Parts: sequence; C-alpha cells; structure tokens
Amino acid sequence: MKQLVKILLSGGGTGGHIYPAISIANELKKRYPKAEFLFVGANDRMEMEKVPQEGYKIIGLNIAGIQRSLSAKNLAFPFKLIQSLMKANQIIKEFRPDIVIGTGGFASGPTLYMANRKNVPTLIQEQNSYPGVTNKLLAKKAQKICVAYSGLEMFFPKEKIIKTGNPVRQDLLDISNKRKEAISFFGLDPNKRTLVVLGGSLGARMINQTVEKNKDFILSHDVQIIWQSGKLYIDEYKKYNEVDGIQVHAFIKNMDLLYAAADVIISRAGAGSISELCIVGKPVIFIPSPNVAEDHQTKNAMSVVANDAAIMIKENDLKTFETTFVTLIKDNAKQKILAKNIRSMALPDATKQIVDEIEKILKN
Repeated sequence: MKQLVKILLSGGGTGGHIYPAISIANELKKRYPKAEFLFVGANDRMEMEKVPQEGYKIIGLNIAGIQRSLSAKNLAFPFKLIQSLMKANQIIKEFRPDIVIGTGGFASGPTLYMANRKNVPTLIQEQNSYPGVTNKLLAKKAQKICVAYSGLEMFFPKEKIIKTGNPVRQDLLDISNKRKEAISFFGLDPNKRTLVVLGGSLGARMINQTVEKNKDFILSHDVQIIWQSGKLYIDEYKKYNEVDGIQVHAFIKNMDLLYAAADVIISRAGAGSISELCIVGKPVIFIPSPNVAEDHQTKNAMSVVANDAAIMIKENDLKTFETTFVTLIKDNAKQKILAKNIRSMALPDATKQIVDEIEKILKN
C-alpha cells in the first residue's frame, strides 16, 4: 500500500470528540510517517485551538448544533448546514483524501456526508452507548463503525460494527508508579485522601455548585480536593484556592498525574471520560449531564453502574450527595470493588485496533 496516503479527520466540539481523533492521527502517523493529515472542525470550537497545538492543520466549518430549547439561533441552522456542506465538498475535492474518519461533533456530519457522496471510504468512531442521529444516518454508507459498547446492533448495521473501545491518552495506560510524583506535582498532603472533581473540558455548573455547597463537609472527612472547574467557570470558583485543602484549576493537562493522585473521582459521564476512568481504575461517582442528545451520558454511566463498577447520582438527586459520598469514602472494601470492576471494563488497545481497521480499508 502506498505510504503517501491522505487522511481527513473530523471531530470536535468537546474534548471527548477531539482527543480520540488526535490519538488516531498520532497512531497513523507512526505507521505512515509520510502521510498527509487534515482535520475539519467547527469554527469557534475548542478543536480550532487544540488540533494545531498537536501539530496538525485544521479547517473550520461555520456549523453549530440545533439548540434543545426554543432559540432564534435555530433559524440560522439550515443556512449554516448548507454552507458547511458546500465547504466540506470543496475541502474533499481539493485535499482528495484516501479515507475520512469521523469521531463526532458538529463538523463531522457535513464532512462524512460529502465524503460518502463522493464515494470516499469513511470510518465512524462512535464513543457513546447511545449514538446520535447524525451517526445513525452516516452509518449506512460507512465502511466500518468502531464502537466502545456492546449492543449497538440496534442502531448500526451489524456487519460493520467492530468493538474497539475509545482511544485514550497513552500516558494513562500505566499510572501505578506515578503516585509519589503526582503528590509532589500537586503539592498534596500524602496523609490525606484526594477527591478529584472533573466536569469535562468546559466545566459543569451543577457539579461545581455541588462541590461548592459541600466543600466543608468533604474537607471534614480528612479529604483534600483537586477541582477542575472548567474554563467557563474558573473566574467564579478560583477564590477557593485560598481555602486550605482545595485547589481549583480551569484545565489540567497532566491527566496521568491527576488520576494517579486520586483516591475517589467525581466525573461527568462522557464516553471519553469513562474510557479513561476504566483504564486508570479508581472509584468513581458519575454525575451525568442531562443536557446532551438522547441523554447519552446517563446511558453511558448506567452501563458501568450495571457492572457494579461505579456509582451514579442524577442531577435531580443531588440532595443525596452527602450520604453517597460519606458512605463511599468510609468503605474501603467498596472502593476496592468499584476500582477492580471498572478496570475490568477497560479496552486499552482501542487506538491500535481502530487504526488496524483503517489500514484494512486503505488496502482495499
């Protein structure tokens, strides 16, 4: 097979779509050092910053999702969609990719749709246990669909599905010897347990409010807090950096050290986060976002909870937070069971398996 392959990737909006695309590109680059890469994202979304930081070129489409509530912004959606389809068509015509890979997000819909129209092979990497409408439609013409959960035959053609898991950062694959380094890096008290709070790359208002409300209760149980508030909320919560035992960050780049430091984790239930948490194997309390398509975060979390591998609190049940937290933090045996069971769900070779499937398509 030729080494001078051209690979187009599209995915973004959140870290859960961006980082899998970057992981796939990095693995492809190892195998095909002379390959040419191009990303397609959505203007004004985080991929336009994160992808160039990783050394890849990206072009933005003027696309956005439909608002779940009544909004004047929805009136512009058809025009933005048509404009994005035209631009995606132009990108594919000029770049002439050998394959187009979609990892989800606003821009991947128009990009993969136009690739299918032009008979360019496509591969979908579906992170969630409940796929969105766009991927269901795109799946009809995709060559392969790489998934992270079982049971997706009800949404996708069975013969196209490959269960690979979701790509994760390679430095998370073994954090067992990093705890001492992590404690030093974050300036933690080694004699206290550490609660890590994650709300996704942008942050989660309800999680932030819950931690703020219960911070004194948490600290009273000899627990220190590393709190990723998200960049949307850092100005509101950075004042708590002055409280002994609390540190607030907009974003944490050294995720391997963050997970290594954690004794218990509170997290949203995005597919990428769950895949990472399975790899690192720590006790988790999921607080899924209800404000996502098809309520897929709740479905993601339930698939883990069903294996006695995590605890879930829905946003409308957060009044139970104190009881749930103190029960877990006092029960070392339960923590060990959750950690063992969530680790058993890990699929650490996801990136390599996905790229294996891409290679098969390229060879054909």
